Amino acid sequence: MCGIAGSVVAVPGAEDRGSREKTVAAMVGALAHRGPDAEGLWADDRAVLGHRRLAIIDIDPASCQPMADADGRFTLVYNGELYNYAELRRELAPYPFRTKGDAEVLLAAWGRWGVQCLDRLEGMFAFAIWDAREGELFLVRDRLGEKPLYHTAVDGQLLFASEVRALLASGRVERRINEAALGDQLRYGTVHGPDTIVRGVQILLPGHVLRWSQGKSSTWPWWDMVQRADASADGLDRESIHRQVREHFFRAVEKRLVADVPFGAFLSGGIDSSAVVGAMARITQEPVRSFTVTFDEARFNEADFAKVVARKFGTHHTEIRLKPEDMLRWIPEILGDMDHPSADGPNTWVVAKMTKEAGITMALSGLGGDEVFAGYNVFKRSYALHRFRLLAGVPRPVRAMLGQVVRKVRPGAAGWKMQAVLGQKRWDVVHTYPWARLGYLDPELGTLLAHQVPPDAVLAGVRGLLGNGAGRQLPVLSQVSVAELMTYIPDVLLRDTDQMSMAHALEVRSPFLDHVLLEFVLGVGDAVKYPHSPKQLLTNALGDLLPHEVVHRPKMGFTLPWDRWMRDQLHAFCRSRIHALAARPQFLRDGIMALWDRFLHRDPGVTALHIWTLVVLEHWLDLHRMR
Repeated sequence: MCGIAGSVVAVPGAEDRGSREKTVAAMVGALAHRGPDAEGLWADDRAVLGHRRLAIIDIDPASCQPMADADGRFTLVYNGELYNYAELRRELAPYPFRTKGDAEVLLAAWGRWGVQCLDRLEGMFAFAIWDAREGELFLVRDRLGEKPLYHTAVDGQLLFASEVRALLASGRVERRINEAALGDQLRYGTVHGPDTIVRGVQILLPGHVLRWSQGKSSTWPWWDMVQRADASADGLDRESIHRQVREHFFRAVEKRLVADVPFGAFLSGGIDSSAVVGAMARITQEPVRSFTVTFDEARFNEADFAKVVARKFGTHHTEIRLKPEDMLRWIPEILGDMDHPSADGPNTWVVAKMTKEAGITMALSGLGGDEVFAGYNVFKRSYALHRFRLLAGVPRPVRAMLGQVVRKVRPGAAGWKMQAVLGQKRWDVVHTYPWARLGYLDPELGTLLAHQVPPDAVLAGVRGLLGNGAGRQLPVLSQVSVAELMTYIPDVLLRDTDQMSMAHALEVRSPFLDHVLLEFVLGVGDAVKYPHSPKQLLTNALGDLLPHEVVHRPKMGFTLPWDRWMRDQLHAFCRSRIHALAARPQFLRDGIMALWDRFLHRDPGVTALHIWTLVVLEHWLDLHRMR
């Protein structure tokens, strides 16, 4: 796991080589936390490539990057891991390999098969390959977007990097707020790709390739989740489906255990992380090293469930006791490590920090289990709305009246979301899913933003994915999975996991995002997957692997008492940033301050997340001198 950066000009000699090397060196320097083990820079008359290395596979210095292939045509900088590199290496014989790592395997694969090699890759990755003979640069991102890759075109050249901060460090990117993305940031606590919070900077979408040639770029998908959904489960009985899910899952875990450094696993005591730890224990010879964050407050503490799992599988278990004063003291540092503003990152930062300090360099996570196996309430709601979809034919005025009743009975976020859903023209996933993670309605945004409220990126994205064709043919629960996996997963969970774990030079791997497992599960019908018990398909497939107490426990999630903290210990911290944000020309001062006042007076319509989203945004904008 590493950090990459680079610059390519359209015309040889268009800019002094030394100047370009200095630019990339500044970007690489901003990525030092991602790769403490080595630093490298390579240049020719058109391209400069830079790399910071966190050695996981083949820690020998010979595997450092940038790396050129055997005949010098292709040069690579690469961030990620190929789990099937050993198989590919055998297939690529008799290539004259000089190292034992996966980076050189990727180079050899590209040299033999070109872009077509991507379908053969199993792993998480973001990489750049410079073709010196053709004068072309290729940027590639993995299927689900586990590894980030940002880019921008400036002064006739393409700049790219693993982090937004690295592009800002180049000195070539204007520190201007992307006003068109502010609506997305407030609605969802993040900006969805390809946009970012910085004007002119984009993130390469998951499963996409960017080709830069003669000063022009073209982008296309090399993997399509909807098209790759495996329909073979349609003709299988439940027992056969369960067997295949189990086999795919164990294989996904086994592939992710390839490492030449100490590794472990995050263990919350929930179904997903417990399944990962259980599979690891069945596969490995040595005791699994597991890590759990514990709290003094019982309602936030999952430690007892984690202990049950640790005892069953004989793990070397570490409890990380988190005291409120520790978390509060770390807040500025956490926000300082945030590469792109996110309302949902501090939890991952704490787990990553403690795990790294325990001597672990790579950890497996249960991330993605809920999204793949229908674990959230949005799946139940979507399925229920689909069953009763004919009721959407009831005259809208009647449904509007019912919505008003719901809003009065439930004055918080759940109430206004249900009111909005009742008013939709249709009750299919395309029309109802976007409300699941929405933080602000457009009328509310109109009181906060000084410019016209931009269109909802999630709504547009989901309609593009599921509005017609193959997307509509998927089972209802799989449609919700697709929506989650193309919005919430890459732009919130995976971005947060990457930026917060790499702040501590810790690699995190997610077996539930294995594309072979995912493609099969997307083809499983609702009748087998329907979540009348938590993640029924997964728990049935795993049989007695999971303790009964874990399978039937209430869902808690990793949450912290932000509501109380923000009115008490963090009050001054939040207040100063709310005032600063309200003074920015992109926002309406009266609207921002009125929202803050409503929060302080415990208005049920204003949650801690509403305010924290604003606080994090202002902190990031100020830290990076954005205007």
